[in-house]
Amino acid sequence: MAQSVGIKDVARAAGVSVGTVSNVINRPETVAGDTRARVLSAIDRLGYVRSESARQLRAGRSRIMGLLVLDMGNPFFVDVARGAERAARDAGLGVMVCNSAQNAAEEAEYLSLFAEQRVRGVLLTPADATGRNIAAFRRHGIPFVLVDRVAEGTTECSVSVDDVAGGALAVRHLVDAGHRSIAYVSGPPGLNQVRDRRTGALNALAEAGLGPDALRELPTERLDVAAGRDAGARLLGLADRPTAVFCANDLLALGVLQALYAAGVVVPDDLAIVGYDDIEFAAAAAVPLTSVRQPAVTMGALAAGLLLEETEAGAEGGAGRHEHRRVVLQPELVVRRSSLAAR
Repeated sequence: MAQSVGIKDVARAAGVSVGTVSNVINRPETVAGDTRARVLSAIDRLGYVRSESARQLRAGRSRIMGLLVLDMGNPFFVDVARGAERAARDAGLGVMVCNSAQNAAEEAEYLSLFAEQRVRGVLLTPADATGRNIAAFRRHGIPFVLVDRVAEGTTECSVSVDDVAGGALAVRHLVDAGHRSIAYVSGPPGLNQVRDRRTGALNALAEAGLGPDALRELPTERLDVAAGRDAGARLLGLADRPTAVFCANDLLALGVLQALYAAGVVVPDDLAIVGYDDIEFAAAAAVPLTSVRQPAVTMGALAAGLLLEETEAGAEGGAGRHEHRRVVLQPELVVRRSSLAAR
């Protein structure tokens, strides 16, 4: 195994002190140009890489922010990560992205990993509906911000979208198009987002003078395309099939669309579809998908900004006080062909 190159090796090769090498790495403006060039040449020649763990021990602060999302297979969370990474990079930090896969046990393991690594802070979309994982992580004293979930207490910040309003936008659009029987392909019932979107759908039906029985819920265990295909098959098997379907996210909607296409059901003439998130694939589907847009990149950037504010306030020399805030963004309905049949 090749021996790692240390800062002493660089100093020896450049003919300078260890302190000079440290200054070139951390405060290059304090070192004369020719000396700096000689040290940088030695670093390049030897392949020296600074030990982040050693730097962290000296500084007492990590340069890594943790991000734990429900499903990195969902482009929505990829966009959240893009926004968070951009804000972190501007602050000189890196992002460790982890995927709970909508599994509470995996979420607990990653939160333990973040605690072991003593990350600067964590951006978290919870998978555990009981709140036990968050309660356990809170004991470590590491700041965290909830993403795509409203904070219920006063001990953390959150950035989310008004999912009740989003569910109402989707179903109000379908009601306005003449639909009076609508299926809701939901997802795991423990997720707040799924419940809030259902609440919004029921609110829109009530506004139109329709009762809750106008919404037929088809729950799924996951929020992916395969679960959508399964829900689509169940939808096709209903004796009194609804004329429209609202899906809790776009991946479910794309799966439903696949099942309907395979069965020869014409969208939107035979059955209209509305999704949620407005991922890139929504507009590129065989039948372009109407969807409720969430500003995912903005959500990630705002959450990272709140986390940075909190960690700076708690750092040595900081103000020491941070006001926890709940930021709730508004969704937007993007209408495409999947819901536009004349009725």
